[in-house]
Amino acid sequence: MKNIIIKLWVFALLMLPLLATAAKDETQWNKVLKKQYFSGKTIKESNDIIEIDAPYRAEDPALVPIKIISKIKQTKDLYIKKIIVLVDKNPFPFVGEFGFTPETGKADLAMRVRVNTYSYIRAIAEMNNGQLYMTKKFVKASGGCSAPIGADLDAAMKRLGKVKFKLNKNSKLGEPLQTQLLISHPNITGMQMDQVTRFVKKSHFIDQLKVTFDDKLVLTAKIDIAISADPNFRFYFVPNKKGVLKAEFSDVSCESPTSRSMCSKGKEYSSTYQVNP
Repeated sequence: MKNIIIKLWVFALLMLPLLATAAKDETQWNKVLKKQYFSGKTIKESNDIIEIDAPYRAEDPALVPIKIISKIKQTKDLYIKKIIVLVDKNPFPFVGEFGFTPETGKADLAMRVRVNTYSYIRAIAEMNNGQLYMTKKFVKASGGCSAPIGADLDAAMKRLGKVKFKLNKNSKLGEPLQTQLLISHPNITGMQMDQVTRFVKKSHFIDQLKVTFDDKLVLTAKIDIAISADPNFRFYFVPNKKGVLKAEFSDVSCESPTSRSMCSKGKEYSSTYQVNP
């Protein structure tokens, strides 16, 4: 019996590298996602333009914090035009497509995402000249897309669409200002059980977001179910004067959590904030 146990331990130890390799498999990216989103395009894998920061092991798979750090300044001649974020092995891998302008100042972005199983999270930056750069980070998490909805969904629905802005107090005219946008929304994935009724709720999530400063674009986002409940975004813009920061967003409900062929538009929301740098 003792010999059998020892052999099992040895076998398990020998299998660990194989399991790690399997977990970090990039077949989904190479065979499906790359063709789906970047067919025929050349992507350079490098941390020279952007770099993604995420925990190797997530504490909460439904609230995985990620930061995308840009390595260049946003100028009229050269800037990051958009960043696409994907979680390879999520049931619906698309997290979001985020648009930037030279007025952004810095194309840094932070948010919380859902990760359903061990997977790479990758961010692909498209420059204004069309060049593509990719960075990735492997994250250990499980069940983020199917984690139960909070116990008090009724209260969450009453707060639906409420917005809060938080700006760095040490702001200066003409310099990138870190801004935090917090939105009250359950962002239901369509795979989550209501803890009260015990039924799986149909998806209901924010799908479009636009932020402007005095009517000039700061950030645009097409987003999906991988964004956590109560979305929380951190980004930058350059205030050259006093003005009004405005967030506009809409939500949608879809019959399937993994298809966007049958969806119903929901409500539109907006909120403003007076900026006095």
